Amino acid sequence: MTLRESPFSNGCAEGLHAVGWALILPCFWFLEKILAVCNSTSLERAQRAEQECYLNPLRVFFGAILFFTLFLLTAPLALLGFLLWAPLQAARRPFSYHQEAAVPQEEQPVGSSKVTFGFVTGNLCLLPDGLARFNNLGHTQRRATAIGKLIAHGVSRPRIRIFVDSPSSCGTLSPSSSLLPQPTPSYGATGQQDQSPPEDRADQAGRAPRTQGDVAIDLQGEDPEPSAPPASAANFNQNSNQQSRRGHRHPPRELGALGSGDDVPWEVSALFPANTDMVCLEEVFDKRAAQKLTAALGPLFGHVLYDVGVYACQVPGCCAGFKFFNSGLFLASRYPVLEAQYHCFPNSKGEDALAAKGLLAVKVLIGQNQEQNVVGYFSCTHLHAPEGEGAIRCIQLDMVTKWIAEFQAQTKQSNETVVFDVLCGDFNFDNCSPDDVLEQKHGLFEDYRDPCRAGPGKEKQWVIGTLLNQPTLYDDEVKTPDNLQETLEREELRKCYIAQPIPLAGCPLVYPEPGQPWVGRRIDYILYRESTLHKQCHTEVEEFTFVTQLAGLTDHIPVGLRLTVTLDSDGADP
Repeated sequence: MTLRESPFSNGCAEGLHAVGWALILPCFWFLEKILAVCNSTSLERAQRAEQECYLNPLRVFFGAILFFTLFLLTAPLALLGFLLWAPLQAARRPFSYHQEAAVPQEEQPVGSSKVTFGFVTGNLCLLPDGLARFNNLGHTQRRATAIGKLIAHGVSRPRIRIFVDSPSSCGTLSPSSSLLPQPTPSYGATGQQDQSPPEDRADQAGRAPRTQGDVAIDLQGEDPEPSAPPASAANFNQNSNQQSRRGHRHPPRELGALGSGDDVPWEVSALFPANTDMVCLEEVFDKRAAQKLTAALGPLFGHVLYDVGVYACQVPGCCAGFKFFNSGLFLASRYPVLEAQYHCFPNSKGEDALAAKGLLAVKVLIGQNQEQNVVGYFSCTHLHAPEGEGAIRCIQLDMVTKWIAEFQAQTKQSNETVVFDVLCGDFNFDNCSPDDVLEQKHGLFEDYRDPCRAGPGKEKQWVIGTLLNQPTLYDDEVKTPDNLQETLEREELRKCYIAQPIPLAGCPLVYPEPGQPWVGRRIDYILYRESTLHKQCHTEVEEFTFVTQLAGLTDHIPVGLRLTVTLDSDGADP
């Protein structure tokens, strides 16, 4: 069964909805500009320090008057469009689906019983420009374009094969493959940190990736010198100081080198993990930004769910209050989406009640094996944000657990083999803050495994926080991928730029405990479980990645997880 692309069941409703939004958009844009012209980011303030002091007040004064006048002039049209747009929300499916022609798949070696799956999640803060500036992030549309190119630039790197020249050499060392067919080529998962992408790769984010030859590294000789990254993939927020660093990449490092002794290989990478299969993004609230991401990632992944969530007023008990924004969830998948379901949290409060935050659960088709469909379940969410309201988040976690169980019960077929079950997103609580103790002990973590968690309130030694301090987003130490990578790897620097844990009200913060490393707030999660998989599927974590490629473009650090699934020889039998 294939999902229809349009959120409406007929073209007439879709056309009326487009007309209504077209009437609303100019007024909405001018309101956004009023907020933007009155609120500058710290980067813009630093750039204006060299200008004449009277120029900015004049710009703010006359800009605000101009945009307010245009806002008033377009308000009647917006009201007419709203009267047309709002009633249609009752007939709208809560997501749009985009699919493109499948990229020719790579041949898989016969006889293998392993397959790897790569997942990435990150919060992009792609709010309308005027609102994003309250988080010290501006230029939403430019950021969306840059982020789309950088994600495609990172995940579409070629496979790297390592040749060992020794008497016992058996040839090429390469990642495990599987009999399970995949809808897109596999680009490999080893050596992605040190290998620069092919020339002009980022510029091709809007087109299907070319067929690439393998990159060979001779361990007896010298490594090939990496080429400079394409200028089009550069962070538009980086100033001329970065130009002197162009082409620089850290030397190869072993996974887990900074956290040896743990059972999870990990790394801090200046590039997104190669061969990522599914990407979940949060806070993609702006529709135009979502379309830019779809244009960049659609040709690479093939299947995209965007504009996820509901608008306006909904059935009582479904969502609380009037929804001005969707859920902000965005999903790109290399595998066809068979089923998708969205639920809105009914208990949102305050500013969070303006957005339709909730859960998106999907079932994807991996392929067929011995007359059975091989599928995977993937869920993403964004929980309640305000601090000190852990009880609301706990109720939402209860809902997430319930909704996922119901979705899988409704969609699981007898002739299917489930090979992964992953939950990810921005949970808005960490595993070190005393204020988040309720969420840390939630039963969800007994059902799903968190690779970074040692127990309630205790992280593993190598873990790094994922929430950056907003006022320092453009400091030299964190404004480029390489600089942010170095900062995260050094605890004394990390303390200055990662958000600190939240203490209980009225209690001083004592952190970290003696003998423990300084981690900071890790609020972005990728969890997995085995209890719902086929009884002969076994899952291991191949690597966990903290990604710095979006430095200066968001206030979160994306994270990646690669799982290796071993399917016993008779694992596909009924």
